[in-house]
Amino acid sequence: MQCSIDGVLLRSSDPLPRAHKALSFLQTERIPFILLTNGGGKHESDRVEELSQKLDIELDTSMFVQSHTPFADMRELHDKTVLVVGGDHDKCQLVAQKYGFKAVVTPGDIVNAYPDIWPFTKIFAEYYQRFAKPLPAPIEADHPDKSLKIDAIFVYSDPRDWGLDTTIIADLLLSREGIMGTLSSKNGDKTLPNNGYQQDGQPKLYFSNPDLWWAAKYHLPRLGQGGFREAFEGVWAAITGGQNAGVKLQKKVIGKPYHETYEFAEKRLRAHRNDLYTGESIEPLRKVYMVGDNPESDIAGGNNYKSTFGSKWSSILLRTGVYSGGEPAHKPTVIVDDVYDAVQWAIEDAKKN
Repeated sequence: MQCSIDGVLLRSSDPLPRAHKALSFLQTERIPFILLTNGGGKHESDRVEELSQKLDIELDTSMFVQSHTPFADMRELHDKTVLVVGGDHDKCQLVAQKYGFKAVVTPGDIVNAYPDIWPFTKIFAEYYQRFAKPLPAPIEADHPDKSLKIDAIFVYSDPRDWGLDTTIIADLLLSREGIMGTLSSKNGDKTLPNNGYQQDGQPKLYFSNPDLWWAAKYHLPRLGQGGFREAFEGVWAAITGGQNAGVKLQKKVIGKPYHETYEFAEKRLRAHRNDLYTGESIEPLRKVYMVGDNPESDIAGGNNYKSTFGSKWSSILLRTGVYSGGEPAHKPTVIVDDVYDAVQWAIEDAKKN
């Protein structure tokens, strides 16, 4: 079984009724499960410790996948300089460093060193000064060979300062080879693919979470990282002419509902299952149940995922989060009230198959 967290086990930071009962039952009955979330912003070990306390259940990192967890496997970039966007203070920067990335820069580091890069810096200046770190190289437009060069851009968690983050990402995607302070001469060249945009060695752009909405404490869903991405794509279209001009933002989006994230999660689930039954003879994993509150991510992903390992997937939609009733955009196998009901339904369904 794979369970989402926000809107399934927690509402913002508060445990939902029967969340503890559901997970405790799974552990008592030795039914393997992992937690798969589009959230992030902290290292897996920190988030698992926090969840264990809130839900009063023993968890470990082998049972937990965040939106940005797959970034840790991108070892080819560990020795490069990367920009990490989103989250509170420098928490995502520290996560990336724990993943093995050696040179990690944030927009806060950049604007603290060069306040003129964003004209409205004064509003957040004190905030950035609390955690900003020295840049690995200066920004010198007149000496690009000595200037700060970014090799990849990662949006780890929901951005806080959309204006600054949008500006710096746009600067890099318009630059020459990711060198801060430069502009590519290929931009707008209609003889080149994508009208020359992102055709000059610019850093690749990665988003970890496509969710437009998420279930916070407020009674209506709040905009998530997907909202920032949509806003950035709007700005990018205004800069480049967008699809009307034949220009597309070249990016990579992971997280639910994308196949790569579900495949990564299934590998984690299978590894956890093998550890749980170490030394015992067990049948191959036949059924996996995706339990979530968001039709656009949890249910769409569970419905569309085709396991490379041969397991059959079913999706269970809950009424405790983003979904508020009516006909969901992506129809689940079943709709139930909460996560405990989901566990009980899955057990009965597994007996039939």
